[in-house]
Amino acid sequence: MYKELAKYWSLISDSAEYAYSATFWKKTLREMLGEGRHKILELGVGGGHNLSHLVSDFDAVAVDLSPDMLEQAKILNPNIEFHVGDMRSYRDGNKYDAVIVDDAISYMATHEDLLKVFATAKAHLNPGGVFVCAPDELKETMHMPQVTSKLQPIPGGGSFAFVEYYHDPNPNDTSYECIFTFYIHYGGKFQRLEDIHTLGVFPKDDWMRLLVQAGFRPSFAEYPFWRVMRICWWLG
Repeated sequence: MYKELAKYWSLISDSAEYAYSATFWKKTLREMLGEGRHKILELGVGGGHNLSHLVSDFDAVAVDLSPDMLEQAKILNPNIEFHVGDMRSYRDGNKYDAVIVDDAISYMATHEDLLKVFATAKAHLNPGGVFVCAPDELKETMHMPQVTSKLQPIPGGGSFAFVEYYHDPNPNDTSYECIFTFYIHYGGKFQRLEDIHTLGVFPKDDWMRLLVQAGFRPSFAEYPFWRVMRICWWLG
């Protein structure tokens, strides 16, 4: 999905679908940082959909592990500085007023990986800066299995469909799986492709404990959509 199928990202995930949730990100950042055109760093920007609704208010730099996804993000955000990098180890030597991670944080499936991301955030924050992240699931609230699907026309003819199936093979560990199945009709050809993603899920107490361990003073807020959001800040 993040390689050869990245060119279909606008069919998999529409930027317009992020407009409403982005209002919550703006509100959160404004409450924490105040007025002004603050500088933010997004880790795991993906196709840049959430960021596209923030750049009118903030100056941004964005990072993602997938060069193919960054090419999609550049289409929506042509004036943003992008870098290929792993959120667990990325360092650019700069400081920001906020570091944000949307649902890409869910690819961290171990406590060690979470701590590495928190260290990246801390390393890039100005004193008083804000770190905001929004994992897909909490251990206490996760319900499996889940299924979603979408069917979209491909511009120029053809169709693109995908099914997401979420399940938890081992409820006693800190991970679960999402299996994407893609059905592509294009140019007179048909493809069926499968992509398996391992995602992380942790109890709320683990999030809070690890954030404190990383040097943050964590706070929690309900995300008024289908995920939850944790808000934390570094007072340096």
